[in-house]
Amino acid sequence: MLCGGLAEAVNADEEIQKICDKVKSDAEEKTGKTFDVFIAKSYKSQVVAGTNYFIKVHVGGDDHVHMRVFKSLPYAGSTIELANIQASKTDADTIEYF
Repeated sequence: MLCGGLAEAVNADEEIQKICDKVKSDAEEKTGKTFDVFIAKSYKSQVVAGTNYFIKVHVGGDDHVHMRVFKSLPYAGSTIELANIQASKTDADTIEYF
């Protein structure tokens, strides 16, 4: 993967689920919804001055959201921040840069 390039989508793992769990309340606030289900399905990553994670999350029924989560580098505290979210997605929607 090139620095700055978006990697191919891969299945979410425990680390990605933990990131999602940390930003769930922010995602609910930004969408104005409460999610009973919040399961990371797949993601793409982008190495910048830290890492952007583009994560497809199942939020119940046929509904999904796509989140862009930024994780800073260790020297900057490895903070995790929900940068953007797209609602009204389906499982069939591919993860794109946003």
